[in-house]
Amino acid sequence: MPSVSSTPPWDVHRLPRADDRVVLVTGGNAGIGYFIAEQLSATGATVVLGSRSPGKAEAAMAAIRERVPDARVRALRLDLADLSSLETAVGALESAHLDAVVHNAGVALDDPPRRETVDGHELMFGTNHLGHFALTTWLMPLLSAAPAGRVVTMGSFAAKTERLDLDDPQSRRDYRPKRTYGRSKLAQMSFGLELDRRLRATGSTVASVVVHPGGALDSLTPSRPPVHVRTLGTRLGGAPAGVLLQGKDAGAWPAVRAVLDPDVHGGQLWGPRAFGLRGRPRREPVWAHLADTAAAARLWDVSRTLTGVDPASSSETTS
Repeated sequence: MPSVSSTPPWDVHRLPRADDRVVLVTGGNAGIGYFIAEQLSATGATVVLGSRSPGKAEAAMAAIRERVPDARVRALRLDLADLSSLETAVGALESAHLDAVVHNAGVALDDPPRRETVDGHELMFGTNHLGHFALTTWLMPLLSAAPAGRVVTMGSFAAKTERLDLDDPQSRRDYRPKRTYGRSKLAQMSFGLELDRRLRATGSTVASVVVHPGGALDSLTPSRPPVHVRTLGTRLGGAPAGVLLQGKDAGAWPAVRAVLDPDVHGGQLWGPRAFGLRGRPRREPVWAHLADTAAAARLWDVSRTLTGVDPASSSETTS
């Protein structure tokens, strides 16, 4: 007789309890990050919102407690655009272990001017990729102290049609905001997969998973005042897009599953079920250009040079 699995099907509306877990969500004060934090809070996990703005973090925590009265949620001042601040920020976590970090925070610029971080890196590449690359280094001792720590990197569909230019990773020669954003997200995703390869090579107990939210729109996202308010006009205007796309609450589902589900493993890519754009989370094949290990290794070397740290090396001394 065929074996019958004792594991129930994954239900995004009936998540397993996670009372003893601690999870850091970067950019947890808004957008998809907020909904990741809200959904994880409902499982009993301790959720830390990494945010540059204490005011926005306070508003997000109030909104979460409105939905989850017994939520164990707190804020951490975190500025991914300032690499020198990250070690101190991690020290302020005041936790003996970290079960997961969701690398969700991101900067997207629509206007033409190119901007830089305090470290002199192009803002989107420097924040979205280099900031998370460096943050992982300082988090690795805490992740290694957990029974099965996880690094969950939030990618984007915008990365699917982009390719890295590692001769000009900071878009100094040819800066186009949408392309630079897509490349910064591609760098994040490539880093997430390469990190897992390097963690496996060192025998680390930490796993690295890459996810993406599909097509997640504000107009399809339920209101969470004051974090997000959807007006009647916005709701009606966004209705046609709901056939193919979804709200940011559903965009959070792949990341939440990657944090909680023991059947999710390192080196995997997870996204929405329907055409990768909407629906419940499922594992999908790693995109062909994400499987380029030579490019990923070169990106790692570039990132290590620009940040002065190496997340995989820190895992060797702590796992």
